[in-house]
Amino acid sequence: MVDKPVEVDDADKVSVPELPEDAAKKRISGVVYWIALILGSLGILIAINQTFSFNAFNYVLIDNAYFYLLIAIFLSIAFLLFPARKKDVDHVPIYDWILFAVTMVTALYLSYHGEDMIEKGWDIVAPPLPTAAAAVMCVLALEGVRRAGGLVLFFVCLTFFTFPLWTDYAPGFLWGVGKEPVELVRTYAMGFESIVGLPMRVAGNILIGFLVFGSALVVTGGGEFFMNFAAALLGKSRGGPAKVAVLSSGFFGSLSGSVISNVITTGQLTIPTMKRAGYPPVYAASVEACASTGGTLMPPVMGAVAFLMAEFLNIPYGDIVIAAAVPSVLFYLALLLQVDCYAAVNGLRGQPAEEIPKMWDTLKDGWFYLFSLALLVYMLVFMRIELYAPYYTTIVLLVSATLFRKKEKRFNLAKFRELIIESTRIIANIIAILAGIGVIVGSLAFTGVGGAFSRELIGFAEGNLALLLAMGALTSFLLGMGVTVSACYIFLAIVLGPALIQFGLDPVASHLFILYWGMISYITPPVALAAVTAAVIAKSDQWQTGIMAMRLGSIKFVLPFIMVLTPALIMRGEPVDVLLTISACTIAVIVMAAGFEGYLYWVGRIGWPTRIMLLIGSAGFLYPDPVSWGVGAVAVMVAYGSQLVSSRASA
Repeated sequence: MVDKPVEVDDADKVSVPELPEDAAKKRISGVVYWIALILGSLGILIAINQTFSFNAFNYVLIDNAYFYLLIAIFLSIAFLLFPARKKDVDHVPIYDWILFAVTMVTALYLSYHGEDMIEKGWDIVAPPLPTAAAAVMCVLALEGVRRAGGLVLFFVCLTFFTFPLWTDYAPGFLWGVGKEPVELVRTYAMGFESIVGLPMRVAGNILIGFLVFGSALVVTGGGEFFMNFAAALLGKSRGGPAKVAVLSSGFFGSLSGSVISNVITTGQLTIPTMKRAGYPPVYAASVEACASTGGTLMPPVMGAVAFLMAEFLNIPYGDIVIAAAVPSVLFYLALLLQVDCYAAVNGLRGQPAEEIPKMWDTLKDGWFYLFSLALLVYMLVFMRIELYAPYYTTIVLLVSATLFRKKEKRFNLAKFRELIIESTRIIANIIAILAGIGVIVGSLAFTGVGGAFSRELIGFAEGNLALLLAMGALTSFLLGMGVTVSACYIFLAIVLGPALIQFGLDPVASHLFILYWGMISYITPPVALAAVTAAVIAKSDQWQTGIMAMRLGSIKFVLPFIMVLTPALIMRGEPVDVLLTISACTIAVIVMAAGFEGYLYWVGRIGWPTRIMLLIGSAGFLYPDPVSWGVGAVAVMVAYGSQLVSSRASA
């Protein structure tokens, strides 16, 4: 059993981009630590009380009062954890303490008057004091999203925040119903479609439980277990380090939901190991970038997006998990096959035996992690209790980590405090981001521009589905540049989702389409945040890494179109259609990997004529049509036949 991941050589240690959550970890000390511990515990208990309707102290919180209470606790903590400037990383200046107090007082005031907002219509007409509190809350929400989400997301939110002030003068479909500044802050802060709207509703009702579960996995050693499990499973095979990177990043990304955090956390271990195994820096960085990006699309957790999608579509979360399963498996299968073929062509071997943990020891020490994930999936998909599932699973995980781990690794009081701190940090981050993103939702709802954009898009397409999908893909890609996954999805779900659904496409497939295309910008130049971050760790050229990541993740460009054209790929349809579609796409992935890497199973290395023929065959199998499948089959058979004849002639 390898208790620690492989050490990184000094030559491979580099300075990686610092994330807001990294700065937050540096600030959690002294008084801030105890405030985060106490308030975070209180916030989680309030969420549990609300979810299970315990009605502690015989006091029932209405929805908006509950959401403001979460903001009072976690947004105020965010100002202590996330610095306003880089120079404040190591200390908390006085103005952050002031913002902490102002946020607490303002949000508690709004929470106390939650019922008045509903009964007296304060989102339209309100007394001076609530109006002033609403204005302060808007400023705090924007500053919170700047600190937790970055400048790009801040400017996006700021643009939409001011949009109702000038939409009266906007041309075409951008024209909407405007508001005066006083009306605007009331509606943003005290209405049900903005700061305490859909994003905050998802966070308060569902997401907190999953964030606590993810933190429990990390604190109890789940990240180390999944790395060891992947190494024990595939480390010995050819190109083993790259396969370990793919699997471990997939597991970690599904739970964390943050692409860049995934790259930095796992990449600092996997990228140097891949380089030592013989993978070029550009290839190693590209593998990690693709694997980390795909983690956010992988069930069962999928970051925050799956919960938002379930709320937008008003369907059970389990349906989203089922729909997203096959495409995510195909994506990771494509990655695994490509790194395997590359290793075969270049004669790369697996990790040394002394670096690989034994499977039995790994499972004996952490079998309950797999059991907990299986239990979570069972509760989500079959029992359909997404509200309670993460809490039940967390209890099972913590009890197992206390009873079944070695003494030095058992869950104890110190790790319990670490769990609360880790959960508080993550919840504060997501609450700060979603409060700001709520402004986008509110702005499009108030002005009516969201619906107008959908109508304009359908009108421009003029009944041409291919044109509509092309415009939708381009829009999703552009709007996803430099923006967090949640922000990108929420915006696209409002402006683009209705257009695809109105055209007659499957709702779940439509939303997965925009999610996939919104995520593509993480591995596609010019932005390619995941590829750039991985390139810094690998010391590789950023543009070359981005282009290579595009090639390795090319299946992600195609899968969204297949999902909307053939919903059978997302398990929606007749069993025969589902089986045929999945089988055809699986063959396409295998053939595509061979074509890209120049290695054909049972044959060996192949030249470009055969590779081109295989890529044509792969395209045939990907297009959802029996005739196209036949063309693909012929192309693959010709490629195999010609290669076998050539090999015999050479022999």
